[in-house]
Amino acid sequence: METLSTEKSFGGVQGVYRHASQVTRCDMTFAVYLPPQAEHGPVPVLWYLSGLTCTHANVMEKGEYRRAAAELGIAIICPDTSPRGDDVPDEDDWQFGSGAGFYVDATVAPYDANYRMYSYVLEDLPAVIAANFPVDMAREGIFGHSMGGHGALVMALRNSQRFRSCSAFAPIVNPSTAGWAANAFTRYLGPDSDDWRAWDAVALVEDGHAFPEILIDQGDADSFLETGLRPWLFGDVCKGGLTELTLRMQPGYGHSYYFISTFMEDHLRWHAARL
Repeated sequence: METLSTEKSFGGVQGVYRHASQVTRCDMTFAVYLPPQAEHGPVPVLWYLSGLTCTHANVMEKGEYRRAAAELGIAIICPDTSPRGDDVPDEDDWQFGSGAGFYVDATVAPYDANYRMYSYVLEDLPAVIAANFPVDMAREGIFGHSMGGHGALVMALRNSQRFRSCSAFAPIVNPSTAGWAANAFTRYLGPDSDDWRAWDAVALVEDGHAFPEILIDQGDADSFLETGLRPWLFGDVCKGGLTELTLRMQPGYGHSYYFISTFMEDHLRWHAARL
């Protein structure tokens, strides 16, 4: 692991790092915020998954999480959204390829060699974090935004014994039926939509997966609300089931980090209560 930068913030340390991933077969950059409590012992871990076109830097620079994370004593881990590099296949399409890994393990060539963000976030990067930082990997939560909200829901639903908490900002809850997400799924996973169900939060709940409690915040002025996000679909499948969903529609808010940063502290406190 290589340290690219570190900065003191709210008594803790915001760092950016790089390592050679055996899962994505390229160098991967990620950010870690360690709160001041980490100087005295292991702290809980909260994974943040970013959305389309983003890197680790978007939430690190605009998410406004450090003050609350320092108070609560939580480490914030921010992976990249996809593999990157000259040897990684890419497309000139903001909804596919670099910046748009959708947190799936691709099965279609040539993307299957590198685009394995599910396994990267679930297995590869956690091993690096555990080996290099003072964290308690028995206390993990996960959240994310948009495409990253989709990733957080999928990872929590498929690994309910591992993660203690889950939340999302404006997640893509049913990518199988969202036009621009379905296009990416076809190219990563093949044309058979039955193969997509393992990567779709609505389908996972329909197929019996559950998570104890999930918090979702969604702006009602989000330009992607009707065409790509549609959180009510997730609300419908959760009703009367094993997953208790708190869905909060926030009047006047859009899809940007102005929205995310407004409710970031709420989400950190939600996770801290469960971690």
